[in-house]
Amino acid sequence: MIIYLAGKITGNPEYRKQFAAAKAELKAEGHIVLNPAELPEGMSPAAYMRICFAMIDTADELRALPGWYCSRGARVEMAYADYIGKTARVIDSALNGGTE
Repeated sequence: MIIYLAGKITGNPEYRKQFAAAKAELKAEGHIVLNPAELPEGMSPAAYMRICFAMIDTADELRALPGWYCSRGARVEMAYADYIGKTARVIDSALNGGTE
């Protein structure tokens, strides 16, 4: 399955670690993981969202990291997934070191 990760990036100094941990867990389960935390820095929010929408369109499912609701972008991604009928689930807080 192809899985897109959604979560708080802006203002989150731990985002790379959190996204990497979630990616490793999902890869270990045999999934292909689309990770927006691996995109290059320096683009506009709109540019990131266009790329992320394309990744969501490509994915079979969206998985949101704990605390995703604190991110404006992740809330947009979850709403978009819902709008297009894509399955979206929240990753258990036990992953990513239990951060919430």
